[in-house]
Parts: sequence; C-alpha cells; structure tokens
Amino acid sequence: MRLHPDICLLDIRMPGNGVAAAWELVARLPETKVVMLTVSEDDDDLLGALRAGAAGYLLKDVDPRRLPHALHDVYLGKAAMPRVLVARVLAEFRDPDSRRRAIAAQTLAGERLTSREWEILKLLADGRSTKQIAGRLFISTSAVRVHTGSIVKKLGVHDRAEAVSAFREGGNQPTA
Repeated sequence: MRLHPDICLLDIRMPGNGVAAAWELVARLPETKVVMLTVSEDDDDLLGALRAGAAGYLLKDVDPRRLPHALHDVYLGKAAMPRVLVARVLAEFRDPDSRRRAIAAQTLAGERLTSREWEILKLLADGRSTKQIAGRLFISTSAVRVHTGSIVKKLGVHDRAEAVSAFREGGNQPTA
C-alpha cells in the first residue's frame, strides 16, 4: 500500500464487507486508525468492527458538527462511539449470568476458556453452525473446529452437544 492514512472511514455495508476491510487495514497498516461510519446499530456489526480493530464506531445520524471532533479524538488515540453503543458493549462484557462462572469452575486442571472459546460456545448454544460461526467471527471453519475441540477438552465432555448442554444448564457437570 502506497498511502498511509491516519484515519480510514469505512461502512459496515460497503461492498466487500466493512469488517473484513477493517481486519485487512489493521493488519497491513497498524498505525492507521479505522472508524466505522454506518447506519447499523446491530450488535454483531458493532462487536465485529471492534474485534477487527476499529477505534471508532459512529452512526451516520451523528451531528455533523460532532464528526470532526470525534475523528480528532480517534487521531489522538481515543475511542469514538455514541454512549448508547458504549453501554451495549459494556453489557456484552459484563456477566450477570452465572453460567459462565459455573462453567469456569468446572474446567479441567485450571485450564480456562479463552475469550474466543467463550464466543464460540455462546454461538454454538445459539444454534449456529461451524460455517455460520466462522463467517460471523471472520475466521476459518477449521479454526472454529479447533476452538470447539479445545472447549470440549477443557470442559471434560464428549462432544460439542454436551458442551452446549453444560452451558445451557448453568455449568452442571455433564456425565463423562
């Protein structure tokens, strides 16, 4: 890449997929800050963009007078995101549900599930296929299978169905 922009504005729904473009930009130009400017308030889009390395996620209905300030904040190393979306991101990382703690207590030999394994386990529990999970997380199907195998091993269960069952039941130890 010849150009080295300070900030790159992308849209989630741009041709070729904005999140995929963000992954590529962050990988090739780590000093360039990526900001999503989009109409999408979908949690999957928001979290996907942040996982890809976006430093900002702004909605297109942002006050036009606010946009330069938000971009300047990103340039200075700060994040830019509407407060309503910040609250949703924080809710994603809070765990008021006891299932995660219960499953964490049952993992073998102190091995803890990684954040990626938790994401995959939740998506499995939501009924997603390996291919759907790979598409949502922008990873290969073989990577999903590797993570799933690790989840099964760490939980001491026989297969992904038992892992999902343990997740849904709040971490009751499945029979092994």
